[in-house]
Amino acid sequence: MPENEKNNETNLDREWMIRDCDIYSDEYSDCTSIKARFHQYFVFGTTLDCSQWKRDCDNCWKWVKNKDYKAAKELIKSECNRHLERLRNHYANDVWEKRSSPPEDWEKPLPEHMIQEYEHSFLHLKAKEMRGDIPSESVSKYCSIM
Repeated sequence: MPENEKNNETNLDREWMIRDCDIYSDEYSDCTSIKARFHQYFVFGTTLDCSQWKRDCDNCWKWVKNKDYKAAKELIKSECNRHLERLRNHYANDVWEKRSSPPEDWEKPLPEHMIQEYEHSFLHLKAKEMRGDIPSESVSKYCSIM
């Protein structure tokens, strides 16, 4: 293997961020559909630029078919930007104080009314069944498909 390919391989430490190429294609199709365009115009007052999805799709196929490291790096950069944009409001939030540890009483028992409601729930019966406390036939009679 040539030396430059070895260097390129080690630089793809975030290769796990690359999605299946069909996902990029679907996102581009969804973004450019008539329904999406109408929704974009309704929400934002204009249509959105979908060209990044197209570039990502093209780069993905270049990476999958030809092992084009430049395309893979561009795709990873695009995914990182998308990730940062999605979390921008979370990081900019100055209303809530972020905790560094859970509250001191996080494991306190539930109130009595919640325990009573839980004892008569399907979840409680299913948990008993999984532990082997009751036979499975008694739980299935509570489940119905309509």
